[in-house]
Amino acid sequence: MTRKLNLDLIAEHYDDLLRLAGSLKFGHATASLLVGKLSASGRQNSLAAALKEYGALRRTIYAARYLSDPDYRRKIARQLNRGESVHTLKRDLLYAHEGMIRARHLEDQTEQMWCLTLATNAVIAWTTEYFGLAVEQMRRQGRRVDDEVPAHVSPAHSENINFFGAIEVDIDAELAQLGPTGYRPLRVRDTLC
Repeated sequence: MTRKLNLDLIAEHYDDLLRLAGSLKFGHATASLLVGKLSASGRQNSLAAALKEYGALRRTIYAARYLSDPDYRRKIARQLNRGESVHTLKRDLLYAHEGMIRARHLEDQTEQMWCLTLATNAVIAWTTEYFGLAVEQMRRQGRRVDDEVPAHVSPAHSENINFFGAIEVDIDAELAQLGPTGYRPLRVRDTLC
């Protein structure tokens, strides 16, 4: 905020910056390799300086847009809330280990994290599917639900999950409850009607 950007340096190295971005995007080089190469070359590397200036330009544009546009601020807040809701869901799913990875070896820790990711994705997919069914049912009943409303609802919550005790499933009884579409009937809460 206190210094002027060197736009001439960005313009001078613009083609090199595009090549650098292309190398990252198409996997020809990793970010860590490029950062290592640019930082190892010292202060005299004008490409590193141009990259720093371009980063400052992008941050300035972002800050100006964020400060001037209330709708953009709300959109960013929603994204942050969604991300936090996924983290909360993962913490809830990891409850049995009190939110900690207890495996000693890296392979076991990785396996535990993959299992957590699988469980998290299963909960989100299930909830998303049933949210969609609920919206369709509400529309069939004549209730107006704008297309934008479901976009503001995060499927990453755990109110519908039983974390305590043993869970026994009578598969035949569960299959008997499925409707002709292959889904369980939706539960209607009085507060939603």
